[in-house]
Amino acid sequence: MLDRAHLKHLHFLGIAGTGMGTVAAMFRKIGLQVTGSDQAVYPPMSDFLRDQGITFHEGYAEKNLSPKPDLAVVGNALSRGNPELEAVLSHRIPFVSLPELLRGWFLYKTRNLVVSGTHGKTTTSTMLAFLLEKAGLHPSWFIGGVPLDLPAGCHHGTGPFWVLEGDEYDTSFADKRSKFLQYLPELVILNNVEFDHADIYPDLAAIQKSFRQLLQQVPLNGLALINADDPNTLAVAQDAPCEILEVGSGPQAAARYQILKADATGSRFTLHGQEFHLQLAGRHNVHNASMALCAAHTLGISLGQLASILPNFKGVRRRLEVRAEANGITVVDDFGHHPSALRESIAALRAKYPGRRLWALFEPRSNTTRRGIFQNELAQSLSAADGVYITEIARKDQIDPEMRLDPKKIADDIRKAGRESFYLPGPEEILQDLLLRLKSGDVVAVFTNGSFGGLVGKLATALQKKN
Repeated sequence: MLDRAHLKHLHFLGIAGTGMGTVAAMFRKIGLQVTGSDQAVYPPMSDFLRDQGITFHEGYAEKNLSPKPDLAVVGNALSRGNPELEAVLSHRIPFVSLPELLRGWFLYKTRNLVVSGTHGKTTTSTMLAFLLEKAGLHPSWFIGGVPLDLPAGCHHGTGPFWVLEGDEYDTSFADKRSKFLQYLPELVILNNVEFDHADIYPDLAAIQKSFRQLLQQVPLNGLALINADDPNTLAVAQDAPCEILEVGSGPQAAARYQILKADATGSRFTLHGQEFHLQLAGRHNVHNASMALCAAHTLGISLGQLASILPNFKGVRRRLEVRAEANGITVVDDFGHHPSALRESIAALRAKYPGRRLWALFEPRSNTTRRGIFQNELAQSLSAADGVYITEIARKDQIDPEMRLDPKKIADDIRKAGRESFYLPGPEEILQDLLLRLKSGDVVAVFTNGSFGGLVGKLATALQKKN
């Protein structure tokens, strides 16, 4: 536990990251002096930090540590050799990772609800925080995205519960364990388990081991909500020491949801005999909602009250987010980058926009999709769209040529499957070619876990100029 009484000035190395920035803002709101630095700080994060009264530096340097902070918070993107990190170490400034900061400052004294899994963490954790907040439980939360229904991605509430998005990525330069192993869970949601983060984990077994370690931290009187439809998740939960609640759509699920209707208005489904309405499209979001609802119900919120709250939930930025509608064309921004996530998102768009031509624009940017691990799976998932654009992998020179994804081959394979498909080197080329092909009624979904060169905004601007 941190010595909170003597910590007045926190300095965040990597403050422009979504998680780091929102946590920094929370500590500023509770009265601490907060400063930070990052390689590049640009809108909207730069504007957000200024609005919070946080001083930040562009670039990393020893001088950024003057005046000397009481504690440095080191983001997991930093590595040895970074001049500011080296100064922290040489001057013996106390430092922690972001998960260690939350654990040491808050989590020893709170009831912690950790939402984990390869997919759906951000939406599910946001939904759970929203349900608890609207039910009057005043939770705290830490979410790795930008909620549409909550004031910020990180919030210190007055109630006993902390909702934490449990990221399986590494903690810091000095600790390569998963972040979620810092969170002292009373309840764990495990949405699904697939291979990802190829720069950290060598194989699926290594990822499963990390999730097993998370479940081993749940006390005997705690609870784990497990995806009953996913064999990988069931395997992970076999030796869990706590009570298990299996949630899913199959007959084996103890908490079974059934989708009644899915259309442009969202989804209607039943769970525990109660009917619910969800604005969000897609079978995967019904699963996410069922997990959040089951968790909230175990904390004492009635099913009837939850049914009255859920229809008001709008979601999270960059999760099937409609960014523009012009000339009969709809532009959707989505964070999807894993084959499974792409498949589910495209299926959701088909349900929401039946009969409309769907374009999928994909940037291979994650540490996994830049490699050839999902060469065939990506082609299969993207081919569910009517037309596909794929660009060159990000930071191509960092990947051994024999290990790289071949985006041109993906485009060729999709074309062989009977869909329009184009490989172009960058977002500008994609934009110019796409604008020549778009027709009223089209839906364009941009998939990337980065910015894709600002393609969503540029496309929206170009379409609005045509009005």
